Amino acid sequence: MEIKPQAMAIPKSTEHLERGKYGPIFPKTPACYGFTIVANVKQGHADALRAYGPRLAEALKANPDLLAPLKLHYLRWVLFDDDTRFMYQGIFDTDFDKYTEDAVVLFSQSGIDTAFEHLEGFPMDWKTNTPAFIKFLRDHQCNSFLEYGEYPYFTGDDIKKALKIKASLAEMLEQMQ
Repeated sequence: MEIKPQAMAIPKSTEHLERGKYGPIFPKTPACYGFTIVANVKQGHADALRAYGPRLAEALKANPDLLAPLKLHYLRWVLFDDDTRFMYQGIFDTDFDKYTEDAVVLFSQSGIDTAFEHLEGFPMDWKTNTPAFIKFLRDHQCNSFLEYGEYPYFTGDDIKKALKIKASLAEMLEQMQ
């Protein structure tokens, strides 16, 4: 099996894309699915937003499967422009509609609020108003024009299975010595 890195250019216009419940359904790319939002931080909320990182990291130590329903590969959060702007970038295995619906359910059930509450214009009724949550994301979304995958189109589950097989083979070979 040969794995060849791949890239996909994404056109600026979304008019040709199939429509989902919440707007265009972007194609699966070699990096899987994902989105980036950039939004302004509410004045005086940068420290609270930054403090959310360690809080989420601790929640994941207590429950490593906390975010599993989101089928995430990566998350990246960045505060920039003197902590006045925030970038969220997520790469995951499901399309936008499923990811956002799953996120609302997950955070509503877990009792963990979203860091997005510290962003200007974010709907505070997001747990009961999924369309408003999604409108905020779409309004602040910065679409990719190129996505690259070193191991294209593989899901997080595919990668975990491969790593388990690798570990099993390594253990077997070690026992044979």
